[in-house]
Amino acid sequence: MSVPSVNREAMKIVEEICAKPEKYNVIIKRNSSGAFIIDAGINAKGGFLVGKLITEICLGGLGKARLSSMRIGEIELPSIIVYTDHPAISTLGSQLAGWRIKIGEYMAIGSGPARALALKPKRIYSKIKYKDDANEAVLVLESSEEPPEEVVKIISSSCRISPENLFLIFAPTASVAGLTQISGRIVETGMHKLVELGLEPNLISYAWGQAPILPVHPNDIESMGRANDAILYGGMAHYVVSHEDDAYLRSLVERAVSSVSKDYGKPFSEIYEAAGQDFYKIDPKIFAPAKIAITNEKSGKTFTAGRINEKILLKSIGFSS
Repeated sequence: MSVPSVNREAMKIVEEICAKPEKYNVIIKRNSSGAFIIDAGINAKGGFLVGKLITEICLGGLGKARLSSMRIGEIELPSIIVYTDHPAISTLGSQLAGWRIKIGEYMAIGSGPARALALKPKRIYSKIKYKDDANEAVLVLESSEEPPEEVVKIISSSCRISPENLFLIFAPTASVAGLTQISGRIVETGMHKLVELGLEPNLISYAWGQAPILPVHPNDIESMGRANDAILYGGMAHYVVSHEDDAYLRSLVERAVSSVSKDYGKPFSEIYEAAGQDFYKIDPKIFAPAKIAITNEKSGKTFTAGRINEKILLKSIGFSS
C-alpha cells in the first residue's frame, strides 16, 4: 500500500486558505525569493477558523480537527477535537515541533509537513520509517517575526525544493489561531510521550484527543502558559494500540500523564518563572496530556490514567465567579 504524502495532503488545505484570505482573516504575500508568507496572527486577525485549518495542515492532511466546547467548572470554553487514522505519520512525522531553526539572530521552531522532506529530526523518521518526496513544502513557524531571506533559502534548500514552492505559516502563541493549533497538538503530545516511554509508534493504529482553547492573554508568557495548561491540565487523548501485553500497556498509561511530574499542580507560567524561564530546568514529565486512555485492539481492554484539573485551568485564565 502506498504511503500518503503529508505535504501534498496539507497543500490541499493551504490552497483553501489562499483562495479565501478574507474568510480566514489572513494576510498572504510573497517575499523577495518567491516563498509564500501566510500571516495568521502577527499583523492579521486570524481566528478559530484558520486555527482549525492550521491544525490539520500540521497533521499533514492526515487528521481532522473540529471545534467544540468543554465545561470547566462554572464556565464553558471552546475546545478542539482532533482524530487521525495515521497517528505516527501525522503527529510525529508532521505535527511535532521538531525543527529548531536558528540563523544569526533569528530563531523559530518549525512544525508541519516540511519536516518530512528535511527529515528534522532524522531519528524520528528512522523510527516511524517514513519520508516524503513532494515538490512543495509547508512549514508552520512558532515566531512573531518573519524570517530573513537567508532563513527562507536554508529551509527550502533543506527540503530540496525551490523557494517559490515553500509556504510558511505564522500563528503566534498570543493569538486565537495560535492557541487553537497548540491545543490541537493534544494527540501529538501524548504520542510523543508514549514513544519516549518506549512504545513502538507504528503499533498505534488510531488516535483521538480533545483540549480546551484557553483565552488569549496580552502578555506573551501568560499566553504561552495558557497554551501549555490547556494540554497539561485540560487535554485528554485516546489511542488504539495493537500489543501483546496488557500489563505493559497498563503500566505505560500510568506513566504517560502530566500528574506524574514533580512540577505538576500550578499553572505553567508559574512553573516557567520558577525555572528562571529556562525550559531545560522544567521536569520533562510535565509535558504530557492531563488524561490518557489506551485500548488494546488485541485484547479489547482499555486502560486509563490522569484527570482534568479544573481548579488549575480556572486559575490559569483568571476566572472568578
